[in-house]
Amino acid sequence: MAAAMDVKQLQETSRQLSKAFDGGDPSTTLLTLLAPLEKWKASEDLLRQSKIGIAVSKLRSSKDSKVALLASQLINKWKADVKTKKPGVTGTPGKNGLNGDLRSQTNSPAPKKEVLAPPPPAPKKFSVAPEKRNAKEDGVDTALTGNPTRDGSITLIYNGLAFMSEEAPADILAVSKSVEAAAFELYQPETSTTYKQKMRSLHLNLKMKQNAELRKDVFSRAIEPKRFVSMSSEELKSEEMRKKEKEIAKENMNKSMTPSQDKSISTTLQCGKCKQSKVAYSLAQTRSADEPMTAFCECTVCGHFWKFS
Repeated sequence: MAAAMDVKQLQETSRQLSKAFDGGDPSTTLLTLLAPLEKWKASEDLLRQSKIGIAVSKLRSSKDSKVALLASQLINKWKADVKTKKPGVTGTPGKNGLNGDLRSQTNSPAPKKEVLAPPPPAPKKFSVAPEKRNAKEDGVDTALTGNPTRDGSITLIYNGLAFMSEEAPADILAVSKSVEAAAFELYQPETSTTYKQKMRSLHLNLKMKQNAELRKDVFSRAIEPKRFVSMSSEELKSEEMRKKEKEIAKENMNKSMTPSQDKSISTTLQCGKCKQSKVAYSLAQTRSADEPMTAFCECTVCGHFWKFS
């Protein structure tokens, strides 16, 4: 049975949908708000007055497939509702399941042209190379909280997410706002050292060229904002960075385990090249303790190098 909804109810639902979508609320919230509309039978007047079509059309670009699918189904259903034959008009079904030429079968005026809410405007594009993107270049206004410190943090996160990104500025801004809100909830007040250091750390990790996977996961919400702002510095590193650090640590350990060889200066050994007697040498065991030591010699005058046992 179709649910009856008046203009005020539809306008309120439209407002809540737009707020939830722009604010990056979970998909479950959007699905809950859309549910009552599945039973609502649309009319041209209510669509025009409430502008519910604009809010729902916008959801067709949602990253969540369930939300996008339901929004598309609702738009198609409302189109069918508006096309429904008006009372008093008779005729046999024609092409596409609609009545034939209504003007030739009745003296009633021609039906009004279908009017649905226009589709949402295309996302604003960016005009600079992906590696140069930031809030200023994208023309994004990050003054969203009324607090300069928090707004500055939204800018930092936006700059990190926009780096090397092809996504629309509005979508990046929505995620940036959610991340800052999660950080503020966990580390408030915004004047605390913990909050400020955390926001700088998140920005720096997002801006690292080799951290593309982190940027992708945060933007797509594979890593939710609450999880992201609580990650340790080790967790924020990319797999490539972890691997490189392990290699450096291993190399340093190997170096620390290599015995140093102290060199001595001899005035009796003579360089076979320049015939000078200022020779630096060191002794080392090359194979086993049963074999004689090997002397590694270097002339301090000409640099000639030789060895002998």
